[in-house]
Amino acid sequence: MDLGLENKKILEFLELVGRLKHIKRTGWVLCDIENCETIAGHMYRMGLMTFLLTEKNNPTNLDRFKCLQIVLIHDLAECIVGDLTPHCGVTPDEKHRREDEAMKTIAELTGLAGDRMYEIYKEYENQSSPEAKFAKDLDRYDMILQAFEYEKRENKPKKLEEFFQATYGTFNHPFIQGLAKELYKQREEFEKQSINID
Repeated sequence: MDLGLENKKILEFLELVGRLKHIKRTGWVLCDIENCETIAGHMYRMGLMTFLLTEKNNPTNLDRFKCLQIVLIHDLAECIVGDLTPHCGVTPDEKHRREDEAMKTIAELTGLAGDRMYEIYKEYENQSSPEAKFAKDLDRYDMILQAFEYEKRENKPKKLEEFFQATYGTFNHPFIQGLAKELYKQREEFEKQSINID
């Protein structure tokens, strides 16, 4: 491929990805959360969480770099299709179809790198590796952690309970199970403190 054309396509890719810095997560918008996080913000914290895997809390020896790659790619299609949730009136099959098409478009812009990104995206979608399953845990955990942060910020205990109800019992990795347990504990304490203050 002509180098000039290749660079043009890469720039188009980077501009598409840049949208993720500004697209707000739909779940929070629907819950009327002001100044809510963006898709990129969500992926960023998930990425940092992969660094927390250590010899001590990673008994199955997950590949940290692969986990990082997966979390950076898992919502990449949303730069084209937006953050589709069950409340958007789009069936799960249609959501997957749109996201798959978007990822193919992204892959075409970046050549060999895009082929790798599409492969990683499919691995996450199909939950076909231990690293993909761990990334799914991170996705769910970051969501409830963010929900709790909004509850504290607005001083409204249990306001975002639906997000917790959707994830109870879904965490598989022991490290994330431990973090979830601590989060539940702190959330209960926050609720008690709020009741006592009232």
